[in-house]
Order: sequence, then C-alpha cells, then structure tokens
Amino acid sequence: MAVEDFGTWRRELLAIDLVPHDDDSVPQEEADRRWARFVELADLVDGSEGTDVASTLVAALRAEEDYGAHQAVYSALERLEPQALTLGVVAAAVDLVTIPWENSGAVLQLATLVATPDDLTAFGTALDRLDPRLRSELIALITQHEQGEWLADERSIGRLRAQPR
Repeated sequence: MAVEDFGTWRRELLAIDLVPHDDDSVPQEEADRRWARFVELADLVDGSEGTDVASTLVAALRAEEDYGAHQAVYSALERLEPQALTLGVVAAAVDLVTIPWENSGAVLQLATLVATPDDLTAFGTALDRLDPRLRSELIALITQHEQGEWLADERSIGRLRAQPR
C-alpha cells in the first residue's frame, strides 16, 4: 500500500519518539506501541513514492538505539526508485548531517549501491544547488564516511560528488 496522505503520514512518522528499551521513563507498552507504529508507517511505502517520501524517511532516522525499527526505513528506501532515493538524500541534507553516524552512513551507502550514473549526476547537481554551508557539511559527511567503513569500498567511494562548475 502506498503512502496516500503524505502530510499526515509525514507528521506522524516524524512525531514518533522511539524509546530505548532501558528507558524507564516511558512504560514498556507505550514504547512497544511507538515502535510498532513506526515500523507500520515505514512499511506503507511501496516504492511508487518520490523524493518527499525519501527525505522524510531519512529525517525519521533520529534514534541512536531503535532495536531494529530503522531496518523498516532502510527497506522502504530500497523500494524507492533510485533517483527518488538519491534526490531525497540531498533534499534531507539538513537531517542527514544531524542523524546518528551509523544511520547517515547506511543511507549514503544505499544511495551509492542502487544509483545509476544518471542518478549520481542528478545527485551531484542537487548537491551543488544546496546552501553553501549545508553543501559543505554534507560533503564533509560524505568524505568522513569514505574514510570510514560506510563508503570506503570500491562500490561506493567517490560516487557521491557535486557536479563540477
């Protein structure tokens, strides 16, 4: 089933505060309910959606410890058309540079693995159009992941670049 009411879906997904299992401030039943609803909302994505859904999914990857809930987001991102994913990553740049390190690395790696050369060109063009400060932050994040584990292999390194001016 596709996301039918994007605005409502987006607001609800981004409003869910996933709770670590060892957080006693939230009753376990409530934590479980939030986790299940987060996964349910991510599972609504059938792949026919576009850039807005991709950027929302990236923005939803805020929790450090989610006990597997983010796997539903990664699966949803994989179902999207590669260009929707790559452009959604750039559209979510402000979120991508602030979400946990592991989550940003997984998203960027996924983009490199599914993108065609045309998708990567579109990514680079969109990256080049970002506000200069945000563009620099995203390029720095990509560079850090290329020096670490997420984008360091031959399938990923050097694929996410701004277009030369």
